[in-house]
Parts: sequence; structure tokens; C-alpha cells
Amino acid sequence: MKKFLWLAILLAAFSVETFAVETMRLDFYHTGNAAEELFSVDRIVVEPLAWPGNPRRAVDESNLGKYLFEVRDRQTNRLLYSRGFASIYGEWETTDEAKTANRTFHESLRFPAPAAPVQILLKKRDARNAFREIWTTEVDPRDIFVSNAKTNAPARVIEIEKNGDPSVKVDLLILGDGYTAAEAGKFERDARRLVVTLFQTSPFKERRRDFNVWGLSPPASESGISRPSTGVHRDSPLGATYDAFGSERYVLTFDNRALRRAASFAPYDFVEILVNNRTYGGGGIFNLYSTVAADSAWSPYVFVHEFGHHFAGLADEYYTSAVAYAPATERIEPWEPNVTALLDPKNLKWRDLVSPDTPLPTPWDKEAFEKYSREIQARRREIRAQGRPEQEMDALFNEELAYEKGMFAREKYANKVGAFEGANYEAKGFYRPQVDCIMFTRTDTFCAVCRRAIERVVDMYTRP
Repeated sequence: MKKFLWLAILLAAFSVETFAVETMRLDFYHTGNAAEELFSVDRIVVEPLAWPGNPRRAVDESNLGKYLFEVRDRQTNRLLYSRGFASIYGEWETTDEAKTANRTFHESLRFPAPAAPVQILLKKRDARNAFREIWTTEVDPRDIFVSNAKTNAPARVIEIEKNGDPSVKVDLLILGDGYTAAEAGKFERDARRLVVTLFQTSPFKERRRDFNVWGLSPPASESGISRPSTGVHRDSPLGATYDAFGSERYVLTFDNRALRRAASFAPYDFVEILVNNRTYGGGGIFNLYSTVAADSAWSPYVFVHEFGHHFAGLADEYYTSAVAYAPATERIEPWEPNVTALLDPKNLKWRDLVSPDTPLPTPWDKEAFEKYSREIQARRREIRAQGRPEQEMDALFNEELAYEKGMFAREKYANKVGAFEGANYEAKGFYRPQVDCIMFTRTDTFCAVCRRAIERVVDMYTRP
């Protein structure tokens, strides 16, 4: 009898590593404003597919994300699973609207289904960048209200690229929005085309075999998605829309339920939403999803840039384009791996990549860049205000890219890692690692710091 009990305990202890477990999802409402936030449970769901994650890398040690959630055994308090992430709410609370209004966002936490009751702890970074608990709730897998209802997939799951079992690969799911049933073939072609671009870009190129890529596109009743600034509204399956937070190029979906329902029918760690539109646009939120307008002439660049946000928590390094977010009131070191406040140059987070002959901060022709960029932004606003053809915007971006490449090639520290002022939407007080990068301009190369950050995330999902 003692031998039997010992064996049962051993099997239970290693069940996560040796047997497929179900995927559980906690859906909740996130309500508040710039000064306070509240949470309430919507529902707990068991998704149709097994948990796709690496069972040996269940605990997140990356220190990425504005938020972090933990799953702890209710009886022993043992940490079973954790992940850092960012959210739409986390972005919205930095806008001017959040200073005067309340809003509610629907959000989800996904984790391996536990065998016994667990405590879910949600944490957020405080003013000193430390994670502090802001909400907790209990999940009992035996609760009668945990839903495992069977539903039908909204479309066929396409195997775009498979290199192994989901548990030891990064699983990228590409969802389509605004594609009609007759455009299913177009979605697949768009998805395959953009996947090629991703895997032509280092370090994704070198790590291609560590990825699986899936596709799924719920059929829309009409082509395209909403673009409210032009009076266009569409009832698209995933609810994606331009003009998020008042930014004409920012594409998000606020319909988290629709997103999660569609995504649950394919293995996924990360989600990219292709929207069936021509107008330049996209978006990316760490560990939530990224978006891109598939028919834009700049879709290859936007796809990779926004995926950088979503996949590795990379910050925007540009700072001359208009954004919806209010400037930071104080300088603290950002959690994102590719920007710094340079509060302590000796302990710069990428100091090991800086050669001894590179000064910190690193000089560059910032004034000339800003003067040219202001001219481009004025012309860009004029094109949008007058409703001129998208080809004119494409031509403007090509002109801008050619100028920037020539300018940066002449920089003394063009190929060096340093700390170049101007990043994180602000001209002063934040610094980027190199003079140019996909996260700064519409170039096609990540800087050394961004490449390393991406590699570390790939390792987290694939390494023993």
C-alpha cells in the first residue's frame, strides 16, 4: 500500500511534464481610470485544445510586462505558473481620457488547467518598477460554473508551418479579420506572404525551426474593418478597428471575447491579426496580440515591427510621430528591454554590448533628424486631412526612409551600440541602443539589443 501511495504522489508531481493538460482561461473585467482600477470575474472556461506551452518553463523569469499574473496552489502556495504581459487598459490609463472618465475592458488570463484549487494573483508595477499585488481571486477546477461547453470552430485551422510539438515550440496563430468566406484564399496567401517576411528577419530567420505557425480566419459578412475617422463601420468577426485611442493608424480590437473564442481552436502562444485593409496601420501589445493592415504597401514592415512589441515587449523607439499617450511625469527605468532612462550609465541594461570607445550618451545628429521629421509629419497630416490616395502616403514613407538611411550611414557611431537620445515617444530623457532599428524607423533590421531580447523569449518557450 505504501508503495502504491508513493507512486501516486510521484505521478501527480510530474503530471504537468508527462501528460497533456487542458487549457484554462479566466475572463474578467478591468474597470477604472488614471487613478484607480477594479476587477471582477466574468467566467472561467476550459478551452477545446490541450495546453500548448512548455511545461518545463512554466514560471516567467523575464521581468517583462507592465502586469504579471501568478497561479499558486491554494493549499501549499506553491507557484505553478506565471506570465508577464501588457494590456489595452494599461495603455488607455496613460491617455488624457483616463483622467476624466471611467472605462471597462474585457481581459483574459490563460494557464495550464490545475488539478486542485488555485489562487490567481494579478500584479502591477509600482512607481519604482516593482510588481505589487492589485487583485486576487480563487479558481476551483471542480466548480460547477467552470464551462467546458463544446462549440464549433468558426473556420478551418490552416497549418502554415509546423516544426514540432506545440509544447516545445513557439506557436504563432495568425487570425484574419474582415475577410469574407470568398476571400479565404486571400487570407491564406496574405498570411503565408507575411510569415515569409518574418522569417527573413534576424533573429527570427535563425530561429525559424523553433516556431509553428497556424492560421484561422472567421468569415466576415463584408470586406474590411471599421475606420471611424472616415465614417466606415464594419461588424467584423474580431471587431478590429482603426482609430484606437484617437490615433488614425492604430489598429486594435476591443472585443476580447470574440478574439479568445476564435483563437481557442488553434494552439497559440502569440497572436497576429491580419486586417483586410489597404490603409497603413497596425498595433502590438506585449503578450496580447499584434495587428497589421495586410494590403498596405508597408505591411511587411508593420507586421515585423508590431510583432516585436507583442512578442518581446519591445518599446517604440520613435518619438516624433503623434501618439495618444501623455508624456511620463517622472523618469524611471522602463521595463522594456530596448529603451533606457540612462539613470546609471555604468549599469546600463545592455552595457555588455557597448564597446569601450563609445560614449554614453552617444552623440548623433538629432537636431537635423528632428527638423526633417517635423516636415514629414506635417505632410503626412495634410495627406490624411485631405483624404488623398494611399499611394501618396506610401510615396512619402519611401522618401522618408531613403533620407534616413543616407543620414544614418554618415553617423560616426552608425554601427555601434550606445545610448542615443530620443525614444519611447519622447525627445528628451529616454535613449535607444543604436542609431537605427525596426523599432525606430521603417528599416528592415533589428538592433543588437532587440535581437537579443527576441532570442530570450524564443528560449523561454522552447528550451528545457
